[in-house]
Amino acid sequence: MSNSKHALLVAHGQPSDPKPAEDDLAEIANQIQADVPEVTVHSATLASPGYLEIVLDRLPASTPVYPLFTSDGWFVTNALPRRLGSRANSIMPPMGIDPDLPQAVAQHLHDALNARGWHAGDTELVVAAHGSGRSRNPAVAAQRFADALQTLAGFAKINVGYVEQEPSIADAARHCGSQAMCLPFFACAGGHVQDDIPMALTEASFKGDTLPVLGLLPSVTSLIARRILEHSIPTAGG
Repeated sequence: MSNSKHALLVAHGQPSDPKPAEDDLAEIANQIQADVPEVTVHSATLASPGYLEIVLDRLPASTPVYPLFTSDGWFVTNALPRRLGSRANSIMPPMGIDPDLPQAVAQHLHDALNARGWHAGDTELVVAAHGSGRSRNPAVAAQRFADALQTLAGFAKINVGYVEQEPSIADAARHCGSQAMCLPFFACAGGHVQDDIPMALTEASFKGDTLPVLGLLPSVTSLIARRILEHSIPTAGG
């Protein structure tokens, strides 16, 4: 470990098959690392049994934890602190509630629209989110994100749908025309993104394009890198 500063990227992972999700998260950490060479970025999912604790024990107690989650829901406010136990690591605000996330995503959407020769005002956007039966926070975060994104990007319409609550993703996408995009409001491409969202879009006869998850967007990984740098080296930039 050549750098004296470290940060740990934590995501939910895939309990049924932890290894691929662990590898995907490590790749996102590498993308973030490229934007923040001053800090060594590590990664671990909650789903790999005991792995988070192994990584934490290898790192300085001052290492901040960045939750690659779309809200400050149960996993960030309960599961993650419980896994940290008595360790002194600070938990940074999760990606999904970052006030600059809508701007970072709007930047990517602008490029995606230009690549298709589309204008936002003629395009419908479906935000496919997780939702929750145990906390309002995930849905609140998704709707706030969508509202802020609409202010910035000016789509013809933005509909938000959920995997685990109403309205469903299928309902949100059902009446979209062919000039439409679906944005998975997910940090990583796990089972919901690979299976549930495509099934819902098929059910809705959705004819638009599906975009990558937030954690794979270069503008978002650059934002995360900036937050990690600000947290780890508070004097950076003045």
